[in-house]
Amino acid sequence: MSDSDLLYDNQHIAFLEDIWGEGFLSPGGAEEAARVLDGIDVSGRRVLDIGCGSGAIAVMLVRDMGAASVIGIDVEDQVCAAAQARVDGAGLETAIDIRLVEPGPLPFAPDSFDIVYSKDSILHIPDKEALARDVFRVLAPGGWFAASDWLISHDGAPSPEMAAYLKAEDLDFAMASPARYRQALEAAGFGNVGLLNRNPWYRDVAADELALLSGPERERLSDAHGADFISGQIETWTAMIEVLRTGEHCPHHLRGQKPA
Repeated sequence: MSDSDLLYDNQHIAFLEDIWGEGFLSPGGAEEAARVLDGIDVSGRRVLDIGCGSGAIAVMLVRDMGAASVIGIDVEDQVCAAAQARVDGAGLETAIDIRLVEPGPLPFAPDSFDIVYSKDSILHIPDKEALARDVFRVLAPGGWFAASDWLISHDGAPSPEMAAYLKAEDLDFAMASPARYRQALEAAGFGNVGLLNRNPWYRDVAADELALLSGPERERLSDAHGADFISGQIETWTAMIEVLRTGEHCPHHLRGQKPA
């Protein structure tokens, strides 16, 4: 994959970490990443982190939450390189395995993990039904799927405002509705399926992020990442806030348990 084909190249990694915290490529940093797992005991568990980003969550799962092991997978080499550097810096190479994988079925045997986790990355996977079946396959009985993702509030075509936002992001988003996710998880065999709408939280957070981008931090961010790049990000955030305001863009936490 050439640099021009990457969705998250080193420039985007550096910028997103500047906004969301070192090692995090999605909103909320460590606090929101941990909240996805509320009520699920991670200690001593085998965890698969789908779309591991630049590695802070994998480190958090082992160092702060007591996971026995984490395999973090991603499809882009620059992201995996950043994650591996973070794991090495934390001295957790024996507990965390970062792997570059090809898009497609998960390359793991059945019953390989106690928890399958993902933070805002499965929106890049169009076939939610196949994803749900594959996650169910690699989970051990009693295991949990716990994820957050960026959802659209309805099935069918997006509104003109959502279409404009998706075009501005230019990140190959494949958003699905809460109804579709619930149906996919239940059809795959999951029980205890739950969805939690995080739109009210991110609607406010995104407004603060836009204020940071366009306010007193703009000069610093422009110096660090390029003035044209930051101008483009301000346009994207402005379009995103419009669809967050209407509720059409509705980030959710998702979970389901494989029956024991």
